[in-house]
Amino acid sequence: MPVRVVLAETDAALRAGLRLLLEAGGRVDVVAEVDPGPGLPAVVRARRPDVVLVEDVAAVRGLAGGPPVAVLTSSIVDDEVQRAIDLGAAGFLLTDAEPESLVRAVLDLAAGGVVFDPRVAAALLPRLRRTALPDSELLCGLSTREREVLDLLAGGRSNGEIAAELGLTEATVKSHVSTLLGKLGVRNRVQAALIVHQIRP
Repeated sequence: MPVRVVLAETDAALRAGLRLLLEAGGRVDVVAEVDPGPGLPAVVRARRPDVVLVEDVAAVRGLAGGPPVAVLTSSIVDDEVQRAIDLGAAGFLLTDAEPESLVRAVLDLAAGGVVFDPRVAAALLPRLRRTALPDSELLCGLSTREREVLDLLAGGRSNGEIAAELGLTEATVKSHVSTLLGKLGVRNRVQAALIVHQIRP
């Protein structure tokens, strides 16, 4: 079954082009094209998509608690990327990415992953660190189990899925996640995943 997507973009021509690219292989179904205005949450509730792609970072706040939301934009603005993460975005994508990359990103988002264009990750990574440790040293302070949890987290797994794969309780996984976030000096799972993807592209 195709992944259902709501596409919120002000430029009608760009929306139409993105729809063609996303639906070309039959793996994605754009169930609604809308402006990213105040009516967006109602559209999302009515159409029940698996993923929402928005142009406006501010729209992420209104969709909190719903399906995964990714910002789809033409430029990288560090403050906007950070704001999107703080508001709960699960991804930040660029409109000039290869069509297959955009489709893969949507599929990964629907599966619970976090997806950032490599160019976005490279631009944002320096802001995520509290220390000046080289990339290779960032993971050195983690235990073997914490690294296992981090790898699965970076692959988009939920706490329940990580627990099942590693034979742990969800409470134990939650504790590991909290500890490793502190050791990495980041605030949330998305930031941790960005570090992993930058170190191990």
